[in-house]
Amino acid sequence: MVDVILGLQWGDEGKGKIVDYFASQYDVIARFQGGPNAGHTLYVGPEKTKVVLHQIPSGVFHQGTVNLIGNGVVLDPITLQRECATVSGFGVNLKKNLFIAQRAHLILPTHRALDKAAELAKGADKIGSTLKGIGPTYMDKTGRNGLRVGDLLHKDFEKDYQSLRQKHRVLLDHYGFNEDITAWEEEFFAAIEELRAHNIVSGEYFINEHLSNGKKVLAEGAQGSMLDIDFGTFPFVTSSNTTSAGVCSGLGVAPQRIREIIGVSKAYCTRVGGGPFPTELENETGEELRRLGSEFGATTGRPRRCGWMDLVALKYACMINGVTAVVMTKADVLDAFEELQVCTGYMVDGQPSEQVPFQMTRAAIEPQYRAVKGWNTDSSVCRDAASLPAEMKAYVDFINGYLGTPVRWISNGPGREQIVPL
Repeated sequence: MVDVILGLQWGDEGKGKIVDYFASQYDVIARFQGGPNAGHTLYVGPEKTKVVLHQIPSGVFHQGTVNLIGNGVVLDPITLQRECATVSGFGVNLKKNLFIAQRAHLILPTHRALDKAAELAKGADKIGSTLKGIGPTYMDKTGRNGLRVGDLLHKDFEKDYQSLRQKHRVLLDHYGFNEDITAWEEEFFAAIEELRAHNIVSGEYFINEHLSNGKKVLAEGAQGSMLDIDFGTFPFVTSSNTTSAGVCSGLGVAPQRIREIIGVSKAYCTRVGGGPFPTELENETGEELRRLGSEFGATTGRPRRCGWMDLVALKYACMINGVTAVVMTKADVLDAFEELQVCTGYMVDGQPSEQVPFQMTRAAIEPQYRAVKGWNTDSSVCRDAASLPAEMKAYVDFINGYLGTPVRWISNGPGREQIVPL
């Protein structure tokens, strides 16, 4: 069977820690979409050293698990090379526990250049791209131009690379982009040699063979549901399917293989970059959330926009994913507040609604709030449900009643031990 962990907001929900928490219960951890625009933060070893993984699955530090980068991922060999060096430094044998799907598409230096050129050309309308080449790589995938990991093993790879590079050069000239990317290419080809030495497998056969042998698979998503290319806040979205539907196409598993879908949500909301954010707080409260939550992007370092919990968007995300249980992260960030606000509805162009609009950028959306009493006490020391503040439990009960999907775990700090089952 396959269980899924994915984000229910605009990414940055703390999925890396949650995957790390559950990983020991599974045989295979598999990333099913996204690329180096993801940033999954872990605290490793007795010293709790901070490690940010961008492409390697978050179960890599658990002995006895194997980790698969699935075909739905777009892979940057340079980022992977750096990550492998970091992970290997902790004594992890990647030759033994990291596998890469042949069908995963490669991010080329010219994809990064195209990403930068396109974002610059948008001016004030930029979407907040991480400039990692994600969008152009997925465009080549759907345009049937891309190069895949399996192509590295073919004798014509360099010829195919030059052909695609020339196509990209025409587009770059159109943008007037003349930055020298020679250094990027040198890094790329050095990383390619290392990538060839990894375990490159037929991902779909690999994962299904493990399932047929009774192994347990945990599918790890990147970004968040509100960034899904189809169901997110378009056009301020990522280029892949971040929802549970992406598991099947991103790993090559059948829908009936999926059992639990665990959604991860912060106890409040954040967003990096541009795009709609109905409950954003552009005031002292928003600044306080950012400070207390250390809300800066794990990949970009950009300050995150902060706001109150948006139950309209969260219920929508639970619906489109078929979420069976929720993990609420960073609950301890709300410890300092005597009163919390929770969005339970919108006024959309003057009309009440409990639905996420088709095009949020073209509607005047006013969040409708319900006040909830805060707990104003240190919850980070709690290790079981009985010790949690009564007001925190009431906050969770209110959310459960609205969603109809239970919050079954609360994360109340960065440590692996700081997760409380409910």
